Amino acid sequence: MTAVPGLPEQEEHLFNVLSSRRFLQMEGLGNEVPFFIYPYPAEAALQVDSAKKRVKNKLSHKGITVYEVNLYDLAVEMLEARGVWERLLRAEPETDKADFREMLQGMLDPQLHLAPAIRAKVESNDFDIFFLSGIGEVFPYIRSHNVLNNLQSVVIGKPMLMFFPGRYEQSETLGSALVLFGRLKDDQYYRAKNILEQEA
Repeated sequence: MTAVPGLPEQEEHLFNVLSSRRFLQMEGLGNEVPFFIYPYPAEAALQVDSAKKRVKNKLSHKGITVYEVNLYDLAVEMLEARGVWERLLRAEPETDKADFREMLQGMLDPQLHLAPAIRAKVESNDFDIFFLSGIGEVFPYIRSHNVLNNLQSVVIGKPMLMFFPGRYEQSETLGSALVLFGRLKDDQYYRAKNILEQEA
């Protein structure tokens, strides 16, 4: 496993920002939504996952509760609850890729299905920070900017951090864009802030 330059410093920065009073009380945001993105190279996914666990552990020692939703796990849970997961697994090898993607996109529509499922989880858990992960695993069935757009009315009053395997490009002229895996522009999303640029 190749070491990712700067990851230990990023982990320390994440902990310092997430545990700061300014972040937890969502100060200095104006009228912006308290959504933050942690972009990282897709090849560093395993190291980032380990770093995330350590950060959550250190935060819990400070009495700060993190609640995490992994989109892949949530998607499987939803499909199992509807009794279609096994059928999908059997159908996938014989189904045209575009048709299969369209079918899954309908079943996992962010507005109709994902956002209400996340709302139910958020409302039944007490936490200080919301983590959203599993973005790369659910592409192309679920697009991150669609999820973010639909969570603005769901995750309210708490800061949210999305772990994004790719780049978050911010430009004065072109706006901001999520570039999944560093290659696929996942459309414009301008409302989130890069957590690596936040002060503790």
